[in-house]
Amino acid sequence: VTLCGWVDRYRDHGGVVFIDLRDREGVAQVVFDPASMPVDEAATLRQEAVIAVRGVVRERPQGMRNENLPTGDIEIEAKQLEIVERKEVFF
Repeated sequence: VTLCGWVDRYRDHGGVVFIDLRDREGVAQVVFDPASMPVDEAATLRQEAVIAVRGVVRERPQGMRNENLPTGDIEIEAKQLEIVERKEVFF
């Protein structure tokens, strides 16, 4: 699958990077796992960056599902990342 959109949230959990990717349809969680691909570039992403991600849809592990999201049962395991535009957001 290929998704394009804005980085809504960024989380680094010990080298595994999680991005909530927002597009006109909603939000999907994208996982950048060093076991699947280098995460160096993903680790530089910040809120509102525009990215394109190619990956594999997989079911989220039991206990990790998000009942508050329509896409809360699945996640995208990233295989390829393209940074379309970086945004620096200052609050």
